[in-house]
Amino acid sequence: MDNWPGYDLNLFTYPQHYYGDLQSVLIPHGIIVDRSSLSMVLLIFWLLDLTVTGRRNIEVSRCNIGIERLAKDIMKDTGYCDIMVLCVLKGGYKFCADLVEHLKNISRNSDRFVSMKVDFIRLKSYKNDQSMGEMQIIGGEDLSTLAGKNVLIVEDVVGTGRTMKALLSSIEKYKPNMIKVASLLVKRTSRSDGFRPDYTGFEIPNVFVVGYALDYNEYFRDLNHICVINEHGKEKYRV
Repeated sequence: MDNWPGYDLNLFTYPQHYYGDLQSVLIPHGIIVDRSSLSMVLLIFWLLDLTVTGRRNIEVSRCNIGIERLAKDIMKDTGYCDIMVLCVLKGGYKFCADLVEHLKNISRNSDRFVSMKVDFIRLKSYKNDQSMGEMQIIGGEDLSTLAGKNVLIVEDVVGTGRTMKALLSSIEKYKPNMIKVASLLVKRTSRSDGFRPDYTGFEIPNVFVVGYALDYNEYFRDLNHICVINEHGKEKYRV
């Protein structure tokens, strides 16, 4: 499936200021946020008579669809206990906001109130589209406040896994009761060190993606769909 080019941009609306900067839509916004939208998306693509490969890709992704599903799995695994959410900025903020909202909805409809507090941290590991090899932790409260807490780290994308393992190592020193990692995306890459998040939204090829708050040098965060940036876009916004 790594050779699949993604969905044609002409099938979607997106900001005009990014025209010419994107290669394709990898994951439409509706599929990211809501499992119930999948049937409509499938119908639309069938009516547009996409290639068999394109339709098959949506169907294979069915098992990995929906932040709502992730929220249900998290609640089940944590036993409906209070959760300290640690959001990795900036790329994870939209995923975190949608995930926390689903967690709150589950709490409101259960017989037990689940307290959720959210803190934020930034991890700097990329310049342009290349990993710098070292992680910088920016912002966030004193990590010692995580001691004895049920911690849920919410990340946008896991590539090699080295950045997340470094963060986990830093947090584990303060002896939280539990640490779980939820990542919207996991890249299939030969450079992976084997780390896998506890919860994954979508597994994708090893391509640089933008949108849904994922950026390229602070651009494309306002793009709803997760898209593949093209070489023109990389050069245009390079620093």
